[in-house]
Amino acid sequence: MRSHLLNGLTAEHYRRSVTEGVERVAAKLAATERPFTGVAVDELSPRVDAIDLDHPLGDTAAVLDELEDVYLKDAVYFHHPRYLAHLNCPVVIPAVLGEAVLSAVNSSLDTWDQSAGGTLIERKLIDWTTARIGLGPAADGVFTSGGSQSNLQALLLAREEAKSDDLGKLRIFASEVGHFSVQKSAKLLGLGPDAVVTVPVDRDKRMQTLALAHELERCHAEGLVPMAVVATAGTTDFGSIDPLPEIAELCDRHGAWMHVDAAYGCGLLASRKYRHRIDGIERADSVTVDYHKSFFQPVSSSALLVRDAATLRHATYHAEYLNPRRAVRERIPNQVDKSLQTTRRFDALKLWLTLRVMGADGIGELFDEVCDLAVQGWHLLAADPRYDVVVEPSLSTLVFRYIPAAVTDPAEIDRANLHARKALFASGDAVVAGTKVGGRHYLKFTLLNPETTPSDIAAVLDLIAGHAEQYLGESLDRAS
Repeated sequence: MRSHLLNGLTAEHYRRSVTEGVERVAAKLAATERPFTGVAVDELSPRVDAIDLDHPLGDTAAVLDELEDVYLKDAVYFHHPRYLAHLNCPVVIPAVLGEAVLSAVNSSLDTWDQSAGGTLIERKLIDWTTARIGLGPAADGVFTSGGSQSNLQALLLAREEAKSDDLGKLRIFASEVGHFSVQKSAKLLGLGPDAVVTVPVDRDKRMQTLALAHELERCHAEGLVPMAVVATAGTTDFGSIDPLPEIAELCDRHGAWMHVDAAYGCGLLASRKYRHRIDGIERADSVTVDYHKSFFQPVSSSALLVRDAATLRHATYHAEYLNPRRAVRERIPNQVDKSLQTTRRFDALKLWLTLRVMGADGIGELFDEVCDLAVQGWHLLAADPRYDVVVEPSLSTLVFRYIPAAVTDPAEIDRANLHARKALFASGDAVVAGTKVGGRHYLKFTLLNPETTPSDIAAVLDLIAGHAEQYLGESLDRAS
């Protein structure tokens, strides 16, 4: 079994095995004609269940054949131009190269004696990102597993900086269309069930600053503590961007920590065309970015950035075997001092290689393309009498609803939209997402693939309408 350990003696075995795997994936990518096969869970589950993990196949080719059957053949492929569902981006080749390198070397980014140059590369990328945001010379940060972890750590820092002896008095203010991780974080941080105050949004799905001001004033009047305001730069459902400058003013006035969840909108940091849409982000105390959403990186690649590096001490714990206090005196850079995680992948390498091959402008141009595409898609929807579109896009998301001409029952229209989404997924021809607006079912395009065209959008809209019309026709037949 030692022949399977990666080392100098098995380098050739490693090269052959990885090459076989890469060739399989490359062939699959080249041959994929639809984003999904439409396989049902009841069809795929028996194939997986039938595999006896206690009896290995022992041969790489045989294992890859098996993997083709239970995974590669029926995977949902985000690179396909008609995958339009969630915040999943196609990935750039330099980042995939980085994934291969970091997995093989297997550095752990917690301490210097486990990562050396990896520590410095991550720190350089943190400095690059904080400079792009404009957080100032005292800024710092750390890579994380994703936006939920970044939001959790940001609110941990905010809780500690609030310096309250009564956690029940702490309040977090977040948009009604903000990410659910805010509520989850509050619970994990031991805050009360009323800790998160939901702030209504305007017609463009942006946090209403007048409502926020009212809630902050009410918080003080009731003897409570405004711990943090979570502004969103790119909501999951609508891609909407909260009015960051106005929120910053309110945070300054009321002494609240300002956190900006830019997990989606961080792509604008590399944009030369739309960067102004997140003006005000530089005034945040902390910022979440997900490079694996709008920097075209493989999962996971994310970070939490803070204005004041000293606040990261709230996540620090010294262990003698890992990062003893003397390491600080000896100026040994240990990233675990800033992180909620201990063992941590060298995910920063993917972004590093991307920037060194493509440059920030290259990333920004790709993100600008999908933002431009969303505008074209919005015009298509606005001109199509079959559809109601909710809001003009700020980033690359479109939320809309099929409205049949001859049906007025909102519940029946809901069912038609739900059916259309499920039927489209089952066909494998395209993948779209869904959400609720005003209690009603809507469909959603999240456009993150520059290869998607307006023609793709138009074709998918026709497919949706066809499935909805078929359902409504069958519904009428059943009723009669």
